[in-house]
Amino acid sequence: MYKFVMPEVIFGSGSIRQAGESCARLGAKRILIVTDEGVMNAGWAELVEQSCRASGLSSILFSGVSVNPKEDEAEACARAYIENECDALIGVGGGSVIDIAKSAALLATNGGHVRDYEGVDRITYPLPPLVMLPTTAGSGSEVSQFSVIVDVNRKKKMTIVSKSLVPDIALVDPDVLSTKSPHLTASTGLDVLAHAIESFVSVAATPLTDVHAKNALTLSARYLRPSVASRYNKEAKEQMAMASLHAGLAFSNAILGAVHAMSHTIGGRYPLLHGDINAVLLPHVMEFNLIAAPQKFKEIAFLMGEDVRALSDTEAGEKAIQFVRKLASDIGAPLTLSEMGFKEESIPIVSETSLSDACMITNPRDITAEEVAALLRQAL
Repeated sequence: MYKFVMPEVIFGSGSIRQAGESCARLGAKRILIVTDEGVMNAGWAELVEQSCRASGLSSILFSGVSVNPKEDEAEACARAYIENECDALIGVGGGSVIDIAKSAALLATNGGHVRDYEGVDRITYPLPPLVMLPTTAGSGSEVSQFSVIVDVNRKKKMTIVSKSLVPDIALVDPDVLSTKSPHLTASTGLDVLAHAIESFVSVAATPLTDVHAKNALTLSARYLRPSVASRYNKEAKEQMAMASLHAGLAFSNAILGAVHAMSHTIGGRYPLLHGDINAVLLPHVMEFNLIAAPQKFKEIAFLMGEDVRALSDTEAGEKAIQFVRKLASDIGAPLTLSEMGFKEESIPIVSETSLSDACMITNPRDITAEEVAALLRQAL
């Protein structure tokens, strides 16, 4: 028995201009637009405001979102929603913005604190209409049933999982990717690759999720390099937007694995880009997981364009790992945790905390705190 959840998806150039009409179709009148300073400076939030006005809707802007979104930011966003008597939310930004919009919607209708909902299926009351417009390719949060928020006191990222968090409408516009720096394009693109690989080898993978994971693998392997190389490569941007969408649909339903469990934990303690952490951890975790799913790793290598016809499953899996390392190097991603400022002294607490992350449950190979620590030392 399989379950697959997803929102309505509108994909294509100019779909950002559908934001107002999308909210109007959901019965909304007063919209809270959640974004950040970078997206505002690029002009995308203003386009959404214009779209709302064109559909006869009023809007309020909330831009207090940081790189690793925090619990107090979600609470401030929820207060803005309530105090301005809004009835729908639009998230315009990367994964941090979209996760804050989801958590704010949760708090506005269910009350309490974000930490009250950490874990799986703890939401009681329906959320207001949610329209999400990703400006990166990307987190996949615009189609997922996840929200990941930092608990500053515990120095960890909380993972909230619920069908209630699946947005009503996702607007995926490749044009908005043109304002992203090469570093951010590389970081978010490697997050797409990590989503695709982890969801494909997840113990919760199904034929429905595999279709999306495979497409995401093929597209990101082919188009991430040219997307990083030029912000004006329209084909590469469109295909990476599609890869991110496919990967989001895959991991929302198959969940992820040790890479994300570890990166969530590191991201709760260090102000680092989520995709950069994933880029470093991914090949090490792939090596660890190879014995658990060698046939799938051979297929990963094939989908990446490697010739695996004369290779055993394990040999082909090694090719996939080499491909990931070469790709990260080619696009200038960080290759070690230490170069990003991660300290060896954090390994014990990160190792223990990672085991409680929801993503660890679906990792294809059982893992202990000692094995997590060993992987972190390899990645230093």
